[in-house]
Amino acid sequence: MSKKSIRFWGDHEVRAVWDEEQSKWWFSATDIVRAINDKENYEKCRNYWKYLKGKMKKDGIQLVSVTNHFKFLSPDGKQRAADAHGGYDRPH
Repeated sequence: MSKKSIRFWGDHEVRAVWDEEQSKWWFSATDIVRAINDKENYEKCRNYWKYLKGKMKKDGIQLVSVTNHFKFLSPDGKQRAADAHGGYDRPH
């Protein structure tokens, strides 16, 4: 079973999912990009994340493995698989 949560980085929402198997929170990579860069436009940050992943892949660096995808509620109201970055090893 997984728990979903909204965390905040400053004024920015960061979607999170608790992975019971790994005892770890996973955070939406796009939301982290938005928060770090203090940007509101979700699409621009999503496109930047896709560009960055592609550029790094060409250089032989994989930022997120295929297994690090979780479904998050997207801005259009649908559940969509998204890249996630692991964080805490226990719920806070």
